[in-house]
This record gives sequence, C-alpha cells and structure tokens, in this order.
Amino acid sequence: MSDTHNSQNAHGDHGFETVAIHAGNTADPLTGAVVPPIYQVSTYKQDGVGGLRGGYEYSRSANPTRTALEENLAALEGGRRGLAFASGLAAEDCLLRTLLSPGDHVVIPNDAYGGTFRLFAKVVSRWGVEWSVADTSDPASVRAALTPKTKVIWVETPSNPLLGITDIAAVAQVARDAGARLVVDNTFASPYLQQPLALGADVVVHSLTKYMGGHSDVVGGALIVADPALGDELAYHQNAMGAVAGPMDAWLVLRGIKTLPVRMDRHSENATKVADMLSRHARVTRVLYPGLPEHPGHEIAAKQMKAFGGMVSFQVEGGEEAAVAVCDRAKLFTLGESLGGVESLIEHPGRMTHASVAGSALEVPADLVRLSVGIESADDLLADLQQALG
Repeated sequence: MSDTHNSQNAHGDHGFETVAIHAGNTADPLTGAVVPPIYQVSTYKQDGVGGLRGGYEYSRSANPTRTALEENLAALEGGRRGLAFASGLAAEDCLLRTLLSPGDHVVIPNDAYGGTFRLFAKVVSRWGVEWSVADTSDPASVRAALTPKTKVIWVETPSNPLLGITDIAAVAQVARDAGARLVVDNTFASPYLQQPLALGADVVVHSLTKYMGGHSDVVGGALIVADPALGDELAYHQNAMGAVAGPMDAWLVLRGIKTLPVRMDRHSENATKVADMLSRHARVTRVLYPGLPEHPGHEIAAKQMKAFGGMVSFQVEGGEEAAVAVCDRAKLFTLGESLGGVESLIEHPGRMTHASVAGSALEVPADLVRLSVGIESADDLLADLQQALG
C-alpha cells in the first residue's frame, strides 16, 4: 500500500471531520465522480505478464473500493496501515493467526464481546494457544496474568456489555515491559471518540458493522496498525486466508463514516440523558455508563475519550425475568442484537449477545439490559424506557 495510509502524512493538518469525508475518497480519475465507485469486479486486465495496472490483479488481494476504505480507516485511527475484512471476527481471526503460534499465551479481559471469547475459548485454544482472564481496568491485574509466553494483551474499552474502562496508556506500558503487543477493540468508542494507537496500542480492531457503518445495513471488520511491517504481515495473511470485505460492503462503510462525527455527538448526547434518567429510576438498581461521575472508570474515560459514546447498560430489580420483560415491553427501542446504528436497540446480553460466555469468568449478570442509544429524539427514547420499566 502507498503511504496514503499514514494519516499524519496525508491529513495531518486537517480536523477529524474533514479526514472522515476526504481520506481515501479521491475523485474518480476517469469521470470525476466525487464518491469512489463500487468496483464490483473479480479480476483485472494486466499490462503484460506480471505487469499489474495500479497494483490490482484479483479482488481478494486488493480492490479499489476496499483500498479507499482502508486508507480512510488508517487515517482516522492515525495508523500506518488499515485492512478491511468480511466481519469483525474475521479481522480478529486473521490477527490472532498472524501474531500467535501454538504454545503462545494471550491475556483477555474479564468483560468482552461473546464472539471474541468464543474465538479464544472454542477455536484458537484448539490450535494450542493458551489464554487467561484479567480485569483490564486494573493494570496490576493484567501484569499478574502475564506469563513468559504472553504475546498479546487484548482490551475492550469501553467493554461489552459492562462498559468497563481500561487505561490504554497504562496497559500499553505493561505490554511493552512484557514484550507483548497490545490490541484494543475500539468498536464502542470509534476513532472519533478515542484513538488507541496514539495512546500506545499496537493494533486497533473494529467491527465496522457498528458505529463505523452506522446504519445496520452492512457487516464488516477492520485492523489498523502503527507498524508498517506488521501491516505487511497481516496483509499477507488476509490474502492467504481470504476473508476480505466485498466492494459493496466497503462502499457502504465509507458512506457511513462520512457522518460518523455528527452521529457520535448525538449518540453520546442521547446516551447521557438516558443514563441520567435511569440512574434516578426506582426500578433500576445500577447504571453502567462511563459518562456518569460515579462510574469507576469515569476519570480515565474523560482523559482518553472525546465523549462517552452511545452504549448504556443497566440492571433492574426483579432479576432475569424482569430484565427480559423490560426488553419485551420496549417499543421504540428495537429488540435486537448488534449496536451502533442510527436506530435505538435493546437486548438481554445473558440470553442474546453473550450467551456464549455463560458459565465462564466472563458471564454477565442475569438482570442486565444493554442499550444502543440511537439518534432519535431524546424525549421519545426516555418516554419509551419509562413505559418499558413500568
């Protein structure tokens, strides 16, 4: 890839909103189209044997629409290389098989997306990779979980679904001291609210399905790295394994990213109002949102995030059945998995997104409800939650 993947070279003088719209989005040289075309093509006419036109030969290896997205992603995260995948888990799988060998060890968080846990516990472990759990909000806990074979420390911040906060810079120092790489899943925050590479992370992971796409109409994943050599290794494995983003999916994510800043501002504003209301509701026993001053990670979140995001979790009196009933009674909040779209969603993690962690150290409370707060009228969202709580 060209050095356009370096946001500091190409876009260092521009604000985030400008970069989101322009990075990778150069006008089409043939027609002048201001939006990159969807190159719905599998192969390319070559200029003689071994003579690639513009570096393209086959769309698993590279596709111009995907290249535009990858350049945009690298610029937004301040990275040297971005890679777009068919899903977030495809990105994670490629990363783990690039970084790890049988016998290596990984530290994973005690609060993480159920699919990520399943990848470690049911897939990668069969390959001979060991893992242990740590409370990543406590750097001492991470350090205590290290072994001489630790190659990767994995972090989600904010975490899914308990909205825990990890001090990225502090854990990055733990990783450097151990000779391990720090991977940060930045899906909940997005690069608009938080840029882990600038805080010392080695790799950023995204489910592009969520806030980056933003409209619940595409599935995708991404890796962004600070080290060009690691980027080359990942690109090799991505091509060898093949789980790449298709051109239509890449185009949809590019379109979504253009409005990421304005959407995240509204998500955060609405979520703050929702969290404030829930914290005063008689039937709510606990609200998990890093924007609340009483949240244990509030000060760190305020330091490393621009705002606190659109995800809110809360626990209700009456246990699991009461939590499920709240989900069932919601009307404007759609009962569904995933998150990060313009529309608000509600779910019961224990029975839905995090069913795979039942019985493990990552098991979530049975009375927990998770909200993806959309960009609708805040008053309408508050009214819906109030009637759902009864």
